[in-house]
Amino acid sequence: MNPVDSVLTSVGVNGLTAILVSLACIALSWWALQTLKLDLFIRHPKGAQGKLLHLLLSVVLGRFVAAFVLEYWGYTQMLRYMF
Repeated sequence: MNPVDSVLTSVGVNGLTAILVSLACIALSWWALQTLKLDLFIRHPKGAQGKLLHLLLSVVLGRFVAAFVLEYWGYTQMLRYMF
């Protein structure tokens, strides 16, 4: 296998992993935010704006969690060069 092909495959796998981890974390945050009582903060939590706010909160929270997970995974991969 050509070294360039190996690098391209590795970059592709890393990209796919990042996408899947991000989507999983967004879905997990959506599920976790279902227990949040938005009616304490907004007037119509069941309306379109309330649902959009819920979705946006899920995306933001999920992206932060995914960034943490991917960064942690990167650090653990670097540890193998230590020994």
